[in-house]
Amino acid sequence: MLKQQTLAGSFSLYGKGLHTGLSLTVTFNPAPENHGYKIQRIDLEGEPIIEAIAENVVDTSRGTVVAKGEARCSTIEHAMAALYAMGIDNCLIQVNGPEFPILDGSSILYVENIKRVGVVEQNAPKDFYVIKKKIEFRDEETGSSIIILPDDQFSITTMISFESQFINSQFATLDDMANFETEIASARTFVFVREIEPLLKAGLIKGGDLDNAIVIYEKQISQEALDRLADHLHVEHRDATKLGYVQDRALVWQNEPARHKLLDIIGDMALIGRPIKGRIIATRPGHTINNKFARQMRREIRQHEIQAPNYDPNEEPLMDVNRIRELLPHRYPMQLVDKVVETGSNFIVAVKNVTSNEAFFQGHFPQEPVMPGVLQIEAMAQAGGLLVLNSIEEPERWSTYFLRIDDVKFRKKVVPGDTLLFRVELMAPIRHGISTMHGFAFVGETVVMEATFTAQIVKNK
Repeated sequence: MLKQQTLAGSFSLYGKGLHTGLSLTVTFNPAPENHGYKIQRIDLEGEPIIEAIAENVVDTSRGTVVAKGEARCSTIEHAMAALYAMGIDNCLIQVNGPEFPILDGSSILYVENIKRVGVVEQNAPKDFYVIKKKIEFRDEETGSSIIILPDDQFSITTMISFESQFINSQFATLDDMANFETEIASARTFVFVREIEPLLKAGLIKGGDLDNAIVIYEKQISQEALDRLADHLHVEHRDATKLGYVQDRALVWQNEPARHKLLDIIGDMALIGRPIKGRIIATRPGHTINNKFARQMRREIRQHEIQAPNYDPNEEPLMDVNRIRELLPHRYPMQLVDKVVETGSNFIVAVKNVTSNEAFFQGHFPQEPVMPGVLQIEAMAQAGGLLVLNSIEEPERWSTYFLRIDDVKFRKKVVPGDTLLFRVELMAPIRHGISTMHGFAFVGETVVMEATFTAQIVKNK
């Protein structure tokens, strides 16, 4: 089972803020498990902390801006992309101003420093949210859309389109986050010349230059206006009749703008708060639709906070009914586990098919058959017993017995025709023959019951 990760040490980066032109320092620190991404404004009294989640995004017109009360921080998406893609789950980020430094307009410096200080594994399991059905968000006004589909890992395809001969239609794909450093991290942000002058007049890009962006001159403007922009960017004047890229560095890839849009999506999806297993297909994405989609995903996750394990009835079970009978003494009508479909070092997934022929339905209840809650607990405990016995030598010589049951919740009736899927996990290592476990029972994607229970392992006479 993959575990949560944090940084092995701290690192700092320095540079100007794109919007403010201020000299800024941002420091990335290790954080405890289940901490998530938090941003601390150390230049403000009380050092307020902003949780980097989609609900705290207050502006997406010039990158992603998060806030809590009066504390704000912008241009966070490039750092978030690096943390997420490099597998960092928990990080405390300290910044001495209202934005992250723009650096070179990409994520590469963040990636290089994460690699330099290293990553450490934590005790908590990595809490993936697995996409099991198509989820879609569309903006009818802009024609933008984001679709996420089931996949066994996180992957992205993005397509962009502009009215420009230099960047008309492009697409980029990242199938494996392990390739983020080589395929995406160096992709710089881009801007059109026609967009720069209004931003300059509004004082919104005081720290921008050719070191941190790809500048695209695709529509002719007056020589005087182009000269003013050249002076601001500290570059030589150029002929206003010659269109093209205005830059000191060559493109890293021909589709670098599309790759940067993909980078931005990763940074904004980091604000979901949980790593995702699914494939995103984004058409004409931007920070606004990215954030709206991230908020939709957070609502989806809240509705399915506890996810059912994947279960394919076509796959061979790890334990069939005959093996279960070798390990457990239960027989009809009290054998309540039909097969085991998955095991790990500290968990088990087992199946109980509930049929109308169950003996208990004769009296519970003839006119409205419902599986008794105590038998649901018994079935879960049998799954837990299989987990424990499967981890010891000569399991046939041992039995498990209830010591206590706690925190039982029944959420929905279980009726004939249902397939119960149990996921039982050890809460602590087995000590002195005592094991404490927590389990969930699912019908489809719905949690129908959960409980915590303690069992004792006893050698058979």
